[in-house]
Amino acid sequence: MKEQTNKLLKHKADHMKERVATIARAVVSALFMGTVLGGLGAVFYHAITLATEFRLSHWYVVLLLPVGAVLILLLYHVLHDDNDKGTNLVLASIQSDKDVPFRMSLLIFVSTIFSHFVGASVGREGAALQIGGSVGNYMGRFFSLSKEEKKTLTMIGMSAMFSALFGTPMAAAFFSLEVVSVGIMHYSALLPCVLSAYVARGVARYLGVFSPFYDIGKIPGFEGISALKVAGLAFVCAIVSILFCMALRHGEKFAKKILKNRYIRAAVLGTIVLVLTFAVGDQTYNGAGADYISQCVAGHPYPFGFIIKIAFTVLSIIAGYKGGEIVPSFFIGASLGSLYGTLISFEPDMCAAIGMGAVFCGVTNCPVTSLLICIELFGFNASLYFLIAIAIAYTFSGYSGLYTSQKIVYSKFHSNFIDKKTK
Repeated sequence: MKEQTNKLLKHKADHMKERVATIARAVVSALFMGTVLGGLGAVFYHAITLATEFRLSHWYVVLLLPVGAVLILLLYHVLHDDNDKGTNLVLASIQSDKDVPFRMSLLIFVSTIFSHFVGASVGREGAALQIGGSVGNYMGRFFSLSKEEKKTLTMIGMSAMFSALFGTPMAAAFFSLEVVSVGIMHYSALLPCVLSAYVARGVARYLGVFSPFYDIGKIPGFEGISALKVAGLAFVCAIVSILFCMALRHGEKFAKKILKNRYIRAAVLGTIVLVLTFAVGDQTYNGAGADYISQCVAGHPYPFGFIIKIAFTVLSIIAGYKGGEIVPSFFIGASLGSLYGTLISFEPDMCAAIGMGAVFCGVTNCPVTSLLICIELFGFNASLYFLIAIAIAYTFSGYSGLYTSQKIVYSKFHSNFIDKKTK
């Protein structure tokens, strides 16, 4: 009896040691990667800022749009990555233990900066996920960690780079846990993702990357009529998010069918983006569009700017420009929300903020992240409106999504396991 008790105690002690060692490795990895990626994120941020400022002060740079995507495709070809899957590969690595080549971080770093330089309508947080994910995946392979720990490192890297670049550590910590498999959370990585997000944000802030915060002014009391108005906006945002995802998917298929040669396709679509830029008359829809978001939140939108931004972004992404679709989705949501608020005479600035969160949720299927990012960007006072809008957008956006590797593990409509990819 005593011998069995001793064996049981030894087994529990060994199990506890193993658990402590796993947590310790995760914490050390989070602190290390948060520091490294916080610095890298700051460099990335300042490089994109300088590239954008140069383009805006030298308008003729946009004349490179027809050849820019061709040069990016050639760069990927030279480095043997013709079939680049971007963020989808990072998500797949967490689901199935696939390796993410370290060169992805270099390629997306350079190509995203160049895309912003020439005026492609792309974001930067998609690039952050790829950089952070590839670095984390490489670190796991370098130290010969288990596949479970390698997946955790990939998520740690994603959280750190997202936080450093965008300045929303709470949302960044949860995004990597939530985006991989809709309906479940990878809570085993919660602590290290939180730590890496906060460390990376602190390092980036020290290196001059500011945290955006928007004042949305007056927030009406939460009551039935106001809630119904916000519900209407959320439903419209869900529909627009579906249209955005469909435009990206079907637009790519159509372009490949009509223009089979990728280099010709890149040149033609880049030329169309250039023509649209001159048709608009300025560079409002080129680049990420952060300044335009500020105008929408201030209640000064361009009429139907969200439609034009969808066209610019879809054409840029299909052409081969890099950076991602997350910030463009913010632009689309802010424009749509501000227009909606103006049309029904209901707080256009607050509606712009709600639209950002709702469209982001619709295209990423990440309701917790969407709520947190709204709170970090706009404050807590409008959180009741954010929550109801995000819940509606999540439900009515169905199974659409930006990432083809993202899996809907549990149905949005019933409590049952479905395990299907987004469409």
